[in-house]
Amino acid sequence: MALVNPHGGGSLKPLLLEGNALKTELARAQSLPKLKVSSREAGDIIMLGIGGFTPLDGFMTHGDWEGVCDGMKMANGLFWPIPVTLSTNDESIKAGSEIALVDGETGEILATMKVTEKYGIDKAHECMEVYKTTDLEHPGVKMVMAQGKHNLAGPIKVLSTGGFKEKYGEQFMTPAETRAKFEQMGWKRVAAFQTRNPMHRSHEYLAKIAIETMDGVLIHSLLGNLKPGDIPAEVRSEAIEVLTKNYFAPNTTIQAGYPLDMRYAGPREALLHALFRQNYGCSHLIVGRDHAGVGDFYGPFDAQKIFDEIPHDALETKNMNIDWTFWCKKCGGMASQRTCPHTKDDRILLSGTKVRSMLSEGQDLPVEFSRPEVAKVLQKYYAGLSAEQNVKVELNGHSAA
Repeated sequence: MALVNPHGGGSLKPLLLEGNALKTELARAQSLPKLKVSSREAGDIIMLGIGGFTPLDGFMTHGDWEGVCDGMKMANGLFWPIPVTLSTNDESIKAGSEIALVDGETGEILATMKVTEKYGIDKAHECMEVYKTTDLEHPGVKMVMAQGKHNLAGPIKVLSTGGFKEKYGEQFMTPAETRAKFEQMGWKRVAAFQTRNPMHRSHEYLAKIAIETMDGVLIHSLLGNLKPGDIPAEVRSEAIEVLTKNYFAPNTTIQAGYPLDMRYAGPREALLHALFRQNYGCSHLIVGRDHAGVGDFYGPFDAQKIFDEIPHDALETKNMNIDWTFWCKKCGGMASQRTCPHTKDDRILLSGTKVRSMLSEGQDLPVEFSRPEVAKVLQKYYAGLSAEQNVKVELNGHSAA
């Protein structure tokens, strides 16, 4: 038995140039018209660069955009659940133009692009199909509606990993690197645990359920931008490290990160998470409660149900559905809604507001909710925040994604 194939059935397709080709293209990029890209677009460029979006060769055409929105299929029939697009308001860019794509925050040249198509889209239609709402309170909708009025399609050559390697070191692993690590460890069946939050006892339990039936778990943390108030990646990574060091058996987990921003697309984003985890070599994706959701825009298990709505052969990476988990006082341990017959009154449940308040005041969280070592990392972070920042921080103790 081998690792799952990259999406599309071929080999990994990283677009990041190396060696002399990189030097030559970087020099050429200096003379090209520059287009600043958003944080979301920068993350997509880096993901294309490292092969995480295999087999894409750049940003999607109008036909791709339409097919992905309406039927989760690109123009060539390839399954893809969320558009990967680049936008601009620049009227001077035409089909046939060659441009350099520049990080809007750092000014670094990330890629060059040959523009093959320039087209407009119905943003509200994209939002309804992908996010199931046009409410601007939804951060994904807000992001789409803020895009430029034109989309640009075309292949890109990626010139940088945007500082992620320098900032996160060995934690920033490419799909080729995770696959090599899995093979080195003899892993074939690997579950990905998607997280944008620190891991509390419920998340730990999800990962350990997977370890019982898998060779190992990739704890795969989002390193890109989140909504205001979420826990920063470096704090989350430290918390995960102390958890795995103290409470997981050796050689059962690998912690790594990937460069995307959250889109908060709920069910559709769960499919995207499975798709690029296939490129990373994972056979399964753990899908728990509120996966990739935000607020009350999606039902708690909509992200599980959507896997039953796609063709069986759309993805090699399959969903591993796990119910809402918690500590039950009567059960005397971790349980789920599927296994626990008791009431909410018997469960250790803390609201985000309560968790924030306790951490910011240096109080210990219940050991049934969070391991003490994890709580200490979070207490240190909260202690460094101003009172105003503490009000804004939102910590979701139950959502793994």
